[in-house]
Amino acid sequence: MSRDLLPGVTGVLVLANGTVLQGIGVGATGEAVGEVCFNTAMTGYQEILTDPSYMAQIVAFTFPHVGNVGTNVEDLEQMSGSAETAARGAIFRDLPTPPANWRADSDLASWMARRGVIGLSGVDTRALTRSIREHGMPHGVIAHRPDGGFDLDALLAKAKAWSGLEGLDLAKEASCLQPFVFEEGLWSWPDSYAKPGQPKYEVVVVDYGVKRNILRALTSVGARVTVVPASTSAEDILARNPDGVLLSNGPGDPAATGVYAVPEIRKLVDSGRPVFGICLGHQMLALALGATTVKMDQGHHGANHPVKDLTTGKVEIVSMNHGFTVDRDSLPEPLTETHVSLFDGTNAGLALKDRPVFSIQHHPEASPGPTDSLYLFERFAGLMDRAK
Repeated sequence: MSRDLLPGVTGVLVLANGTVLQGIGVGATGEAVGEVCFNTAMTGYQEILTDPSYMAQIVAFTFPHVGNVGTNVEDLEQMSGSAETAARGAIFRDLPTPPANWRADSDLASWMARRGVIGLSGVDTRALTRSIREHGMPHGVIAHRPDGGFDLDALLAKAKAWSGLEGLDLAKEASCLQPFVFEEGLWSWPDSYAKPGQPKYEVVVVDYGVKRNILRALTSVGARVTVVPASTSAEDILARNPDGVLLSNGPGDPAATGVYAVPEIRKLVDSGRPVFGICLGHQMLALALGATTVKMDQGHHGANHPVKDLTTGKVEIVSMNHGFTVDRDSLPEPLTETHVSLFDGTNAGLALKDRPVFSIQHHPEASPGPTDSLYLFERFAGLMDRAK
């Protein structure tokens, strides 16, 4: 491949179809391969880049001005780890701006460098977004070299050789290694995160790549939260005598993770305990109950997605981050659809008619509404109350 780089170029994105986007490198140096998606959120870039659901993905931000709130140690969503188990790269229209927020303790570019996130700025993110909308999420390699010495042929070969997310189980890598108890509540301005009170429920969270704010939302409705690894058996979970079980979000193909997770989820459902699934947990619960999942062309990534709760008629603005979806035409009895995306009509929620089991595709803890979806944690608490 012969391409001439412009003077001063220190960052590139090479797509598997041969397209090369040139710009200024940001953050960590090196290169990373992944699926390129776009996110339409105007805020929350630190939470996005630390969301384990973005593992093996490169995020293009459609909002042109990113960086003004800086970063801080409190807004990390993943429990541990680096960019290896979250977003691998970030693409910006403009160079990240200096921080101008009282909570900031670092600028975005420096934080990305320390974390290992490779960034590219100065590219036409509008054109990239339109290409993804028309042709789907491409495989690509993002690279940052201060000397501009890129081997474009080698980067192209790497992008073409990457197998992609289909058939890829990433949950085990994103999951915790051993069980632990989480003790932190939702944000209480201006004092930081609240301390949970006396617990009313025992909840086990199966960690496929859980976000911290899901755990905070659970403690805030009265749960004592024990987080267990993705491969934990149903027998070990039920031995803890939980009042409810939450199946967390996470990265990768739900069918691949479901090879070991789905049989355990079936046992949890059969136990009669309340079960609540979020994002990847929602998809694998659907698989366990007889539905199927499919890969999406563009996926849903943003904080402005309208979803309708069919049980109440309420429309809420939600945060979404998923590249696979439950096929709504595959839902068997007694599974029923409870939520639907008003963007494209895809499934966004499920429930069993005869058991205390439900799930949603979006992220109720992210609260872009800002509190539109927190009622789902109250709904889970209500199921646990009735099951006692």
